[in-house]
Amino acid sequence: MTAVETFTAIIKANKSGSPRGIYSVCSAHEGVIRASMKQALEDGSILLVESTSNQVDQFGGYTGMKPADFVEYLNRVAGDTGFPTDRLLLGGDHLGPNSWQHLNALEAMENSHELIRQYVSAGYQKIHLDASMFLSDDEGDRTKPLADEIVARRAAALCSTAEKTWKALENGSPAPVYIIGTEVPIPGGAKEQEDGLEPTPASDAVQTVEITRNAFLKEGLSEAWERVCGLVVQPGVEFGDDQVFDFNTEKAFGLSHSLDDIPNLVFEAHSTDYQTLSALSSMAEKHFCIQKVGPWLTFAWREALFALASIEDELVETEKASGLKQVMEEVMLENPKYWLKYYPGSDSEQLIKRKYSYSDRSRYYWPDKRLAAAVNQLFSNIRNQVLPATLLSQFMPNQYQAWRQGVLDLDPENLAEFHVREVLKVYTSACRSKGN
Repeated sequence: MTAVETFTAIIKANKSGSPRGIYSVCSAHEGVIRASMKQALEDGSILLVESTSNQVDQFGGYTGMKPADFVEYLNRVAGDTGFPTDRLLLGGDHLGPNSWQHLNALEAMENSHELIRQYVSAGYQKIHLDASMFLSDDEGDRTKPLADEIVARRAAALCSTAEKTWKALENGSPAPVYIIGTEVPIPGGAKEQEDGLEPTPASDAVQTVEITRNAFLKEGLSEAWERVCGLVVQPGVEFGDDQVFDFNTEKAFGLSHSLDDIPNLVFEAHSTDYQTLSALSSMAEKHFCIQKVGPWLTFAWREALFALASIEDELVETEKASGLKQVMEEVMLENPKYWLKYYPGSDSEQLIKRKYSYSDRSRYYWPDKRLAAAVNQLFSNIRNQVLPATLLSQFMPNQYQAWRQGVLDLDPENLAEFHVREVLKVYTSACRSKGN
């Protein structure tokens, strides 16, 4: 089976009552991608990797990559890790006018159609159609969501472009599958403390499906509608700077059964980062089949590199050390646009958040040349030293145990990837995804 066929088989199994699910890696970080491919190799599974419309678009996004560039990048990492590209499923997340809300509807949707064309042409096969945001000339109360009918009509128009683009490829690639709907609050992590999050009302979920289905049929997209396989909702999970809103089975009971009578459709849950294994397992059982994770993976990468920096401090003279933590702080202070509005508080509170927040806004800074150089220096310094086992045990006890068992070497990059894979193993277990 192709990767997308395996994906749809997982959804059908979940819909039939199996507790299986699939996790989606939402990151462009090479260390995370490499770790994810190694984990999928070990599990004998497909790997779903997604880029957002903010990360990757026709203008380069904040990664500097267009869709074709991101695919080339993933293929290169796959070649380096020995991961078969036919087991790689590419997803586009929140594809629509999100980046162009300052434009009028005509201009924003023109950009959105080109975004869709480039994603599908590049080989993305899981497409999240998200036109849920107000554009500059949209009327209505902006404290409330944009009208479902407008959202659905625009999503259907984008789907039509995706279908035409796929059919024009003539390369035998499988038909794309589609995700509809969006979560509340806006993606990216909660910005302030709340007492809890209420799941999407079941009636709202059903209404979104019905209105979107009607819009698809009006566009002549009945065949494409059969490939709409996921509905994005708010299952009541989210995270902020230092808190996690855990999945509550009772609160989500009505929502979890709202799609029972709708064929081929499961839930896609965003912001599942930092949930417990039992919570993620329960989510899969309750048809929150597609579980997206991103910040937790780069959070784990940062944790591992900070641990390596502590090891470096014990082994290397100060003037030769990478100064990783200090470099990260300097880079983030000089260019605060990715964290400032997300991290309120005093100077001391912001200092802690920049390094340790669950929201992990530091993930946007790893591509910075100075920070990348510090990471390379950190790895080089440790590779050039004899790493005492007891020092590894002090700062990376789980890696120490894996080394003692003979399943992990002492290369610093592998030590860091191991910690990312510890997170991925939680999802592998929750989704019962070994062997898919």
